[in-house]
Amino acid sequence: MSLFVLDSDTLSLLENGHPGLSARIASHSATEISVAVIVVEEALSGWYSMIRKAKNPRQLALGYDELADTVSALSGIRILRYTEAAIARFHGLLKARLNVRANDLRIAAIALEHNAIVVTRNVRDFMVVPGLIVEDWSQP
Repeated sequence: MSLFVLDSDTLSLLENGHPGLSARIASHSATEISVAVIVVEEALSGWYSMIRKAKNPRQLALGYDELADTVSALSGIRILRYTEAAIARFHGLLKARLNVRANDLRIAAIALEHNAIVVTRNVRDFMVVPGLIVEDWSQP
């Protein structure tokens, strides 16, 4: 059994009902699908920011709707923690100067600690991380 870690972009596709991605996820057991806590942070902080910046009731309602949808989407997905071992691995990846965003390196570090596969459309960046397996489920 493999463990798959959805990145932020993939979580967004799932929330929006991407047919190919939804079918791939449905073909796996719930215990095989996860997100890194970094993805949770990115998703929630985006909606918190939108709520704080809302200029009218419509924008505010939309922000809270999106926040609720994200929490609902995350409620059934295993969340992988950012442990001290993953933090140490992240710092090692930073030292390698891979030219990858810090949060993507954090997600990669968590995935590596769990011997997991990262599911992303951002294959180009994640592929440069040594030892990381990457798949794009948005493509047929």
